[in-house]
Amino acid sequence: MSLSITITSEPQGASVRSVVLVEGEVDVSNADELRSQLSQRLEAGDAEIVVDLATVPYIDSTGIGVLVGAAHRAADQGTRLSVARPQRNVARVLGLLGVTDELNISDETR
Repeated sequence: MSLSITITSEPQGASVRSVVLVEGEVDVSNADELRSQLSQRLEAGDAEIVVDLATVPYIDSTGIGVLVGAAHRAADQGTRLSVARPQRNVARVLGLLGVTDELNISDETR
């Protein structure tokens, strides 16, 4: 299954909030695409980035590493990065790895 990433950005006063909708499986073969898109949003200086995983049935350790790395980079620059609506199996893996707090996981994109 190929990976599709759609980004929508909306102004929040003087700042920008972006939702990064990820569709498909995230694995070693395409994790660089996700890394690149998240890096672009971080470089743009968005105040908040929400990574919506509602349509991601599978994510491997490479993809999780991309999310955790982006979360750390975001925290370092004062940007809030969160992961929204992970499917049950993806949420379970994130929980087993102990990264749910780092990723600010929520059930909503808002």
